[in-house]
Amino acid sequence: MSQEFYKKIIENNAKWVESHLAEDKDFFKDIAKGQEPPLLWIGCSDSRVPANEIIGAKPGEVFVHRNIANMVVHTDMNMLSVLDYAVNVLKVSHVIVCGHYGCGGIKAAMGNQSIGLIDNWIRHIKAVYRLHEKYLDDIQDENERFNKFVEINVQEQVFDLSKTSIVQNAWRNGQELTLHGWVYGLNSGYITDLDVNMSCNKELDEVHRLKFSN
Repeated sequence: MSQEFYKKIIENNAKWVESHLAEDKDFFKDIAKGQEPPLLWIGCSDSRVPANEIIGAKPGEVFVHRNIANMVVHTDMNMLSVLDYAVNVLKVSHVIVCGHYGCGGIKAAMGNQSIGLIDNWIRHIKAVYRLHEKYLDDIQDENERFNKFVEINVQEQVFDLSKTSIVQNAWRNGQELTLHGWVYGLNSGYITDLDVNMSCNKELDEVHRLKFSN
């Protein structure tokens, strides 16, 4: 990061504060009182996909978790902690898994080049490819196959979300909670709703429907 850029972002923060205070002098005082976001966003770490800006949301409206390729990994305590807090404390009513076309993590999972430590994370993405290998390999156009894998990965992450005890327990308790899958277009700015929406575990295979003792 150049010194000029560092100085610029500090100055930008001051301008951002001033612009909000000009509209509402109590803007930050009100935000500091607490948060009640209706939405948890699970997205990619890619710097070109800023959750709030994409959907025009204000500070306090979106609870955000990001990782490479917007994965829902059942052993990821970071993701699970965010999910648990969002569902059980903040009581969000929507969880969106948002991928994006041109995702570097997805692209890496389609090849065999070793990158480093991230190889261990990409294994989870490769596991998704293996589930749909026959379908994806039959797509001759490489870019079309890439885009389709981005979409399939989002769908699978929504399914994995629905399998968590956190989400299933919320549904069991009658909590209003719907899971969605989206893909963002870097070259267009538009979101594609993949129409994978889940609000109960009836869409899951019997083996994934958790039974609670109380």
